[in-house]
Amino acid sequence: MNMQEQKYKYLELLAEKYPTRQSVYAQLIHLNGVLSLPKPTEHFMSDLHGEYESFFHILNNCSGVIKEKVAKVFENSMSDDEQADFCTLIYYPQEKLMAMRKNNLLTPEYYKKMILNLLDLAKFMSHKYQPREVNNAIPEGYGTIIEELLRGRPEADYVPRVYREKMLTTLISIGSGDDFIIAFTVLIKRLAVARLHIVGDFFDRGRRPDAILDMIMQHYSIDIQWGNHDVLWMGAACGSETCIAEVVRLSLKYDNIDVLERGYAISVRPLFLFASKLYPADNPNVAAQKAISIILFKQEAALIKRNPEFGMQSRILLDKIDYEKKCFVLKGKAYELTITDFPTINRANPLELTLDEKLIIKDLRTSFMASPQLQRHVQFLYQKGSIYKCYNGNLLFHGCVPVDSKGAFKNIRFEGKNYAGRAYLDYVDQKVRQAYFDGKDQHTIDFMWYLWCGINSPVSGRKMKIFERIYLKDKNLWEEPTDEYFSYYDKEWFCKKILQEFNLNPKHGHIINGHVPIKVKDGESPIKASGKAIVIDGGFCRAYHKKTGIAGFTLVSNSRGLRLIEHRDFSNVQTALMNNKDIESVSKSVEVQSYQTTIADTDEGEIIQDKINDLYHLMLLYKNGILKPLE
Repeated sequence: MNMQEQKYKYLELLAEKYPTRQSVYAQLIHLNGVLSLPKPTEHFMSDLHGEYESFFHILNNCSGVIKEKVAKVFENSMSDDEQADFCTLIYYPQEKLMAMRKNNLLTPEYYKKMILNLLDLAKFMSHKYQPREVNNAIPEGYGTIIEELLRGRPEADYVPRVYREKMLTTLISIGSGDDFIIAFTVLIKRLAVARLHIVGDFFDRGRRPDAILDMIMQHYSIDIQWGNHDVLWMGAACGSETCIAEVVRLSLKYDNIDVLERGYAISVRPLFLFASKLYPADNPNVAAQKAISIILFKQEAALIKRNPEFGMQSRILLDKIDYEKKCFVLKGKAYELTITDFPTINRANPLELTLDEKLIIKDLRTSFMASPQLQRHVQFLYQKGSIYKCYNGNLLFHGCVPVDSKGAFKNIRFEGKNYAGRAYLDYVDQKVRQAYFDGKDQHTIDFMWYLWCGINSPVSGRKMKIFERIYLKDKNLWEEPTDEYFSYYDKEWFCKKILQEFNLNPKHGHIINGHVPIKVKDGESPIKASGKAIVIDGGFCRAYHKKTGIAGFTLVSNSRGLRLIEHRDFSNVQTALMNNKDIESVSKSVEVQSYQTTIADTDEGEIIQDKINDLYHLMLLYKNGILKPLE
């Protein structure tokens, strides 16, 4: 069957959906109208690193967008304090209503006033959406009533005004005021942000990456670009013992074993008991770190030996320690150690796990593989995530596209083939998926660890020196070389080259990265290469606030361009509720357009235009009598 015959067959099938001329006309009119609507708003965030409370608030206040909309709609009818109180109701409706109930403040008059205010705000925010999209954004079970309220124009006529009054009186009198307030706040948040992009790293130092993922899994429209910490946890969930050892080590290092034990029901008690016998004089956490670190470096050595193509032989280091002289020897030079007790090292074979170490890591592997919550979260990361994403002309990835010292795409060889640029990232994406959904190939599971710390990893792009930072005093050995990508991504020609590699328009497209914290306090700008690259790691995690000087970024893309929102430190949700305290944010324009971007200019617009073209062809078949429409 040739292409023309295939097209005809397709149009025959399309005729079953649109069997009359009128149905074709109606859909053509509708779709052409949709193309003229403004582009929906997208938000980009990265490097959340488990910082749940700040992220929870920013997700609820839509990075300050709701506060802006409230100010615009109610500037003449609400004071600043009233606006702040109203915003808190939108951010935390259940908690706010509960507090007001305790103080006997939930009167019928209050319900009516708040619902009318929410209705006005929802009407204002729905103007850029087609009615069907607004209806889809209404929480299930509330569509009929909220649609009626949104559609009505009581200010124009007496009859609709009486109709609305009766609806409001009834919903309040039957005790559904709370439910409808909550439903309206959900709708408003969905109208504020049509699409959320998380450009990597849910995990790391923060206390509650599990809670963030629970919340994100309820989000209506999201995509994820995996970060190096995400891939590490994904590798652990795939059963990589090396990834598991590193996840446990990091959790201990940042005193964050709660995420393992409470978040994912993974017990580290056997490790603590084992470590307490080996290092009885040490603090239990320190002892456990020492024990798991040795297990990690033994595991790494075995992994590197069975995967010579990783090119990481120089990272086998336990055998470089002189256990008699208690020093580290590299290229004939001796270096002082920070730790000198190695009770589980067999000096004849320092890379060999002891029987007890094997039992510890086997037990941990069983726990990681059997954790329902972890497996559920990782399945979600696979479902919504990828190494990179092209979306509405922009290129999203967490780390880098590996390049050489001249800015040319590196030729990277794996499994007998060379990969470079986009082809390499496609290969990596495939391997990551294979590790979880196949799970039998050891090389593929080992590759997850390589992505965590390999120099040619697109999610890391850094040669990690974990061993040196733990065991060696000489900080000159701690330096971690990075991929040349980070030397070039502030150059416009380079970013345009990257965009072209991914078949994106270099004139209008942008690279959106995370991974590298931007030191705003030192005057560093997240906007690189004349706006062609935007690095949105602003340090969500409290541990990074001193380094960056802020508490994270949100990049906002709407129909008028791009703006970057800098967030300041957030206290906690309780303070926000009690004092109507919002997070302080500063908005800066990145790119302002003189024209309005419409749906026709988006990825969705391309799909709609293809549908329009098909419908025009079907209409011609009807008009020419080649296909007979129903009358």
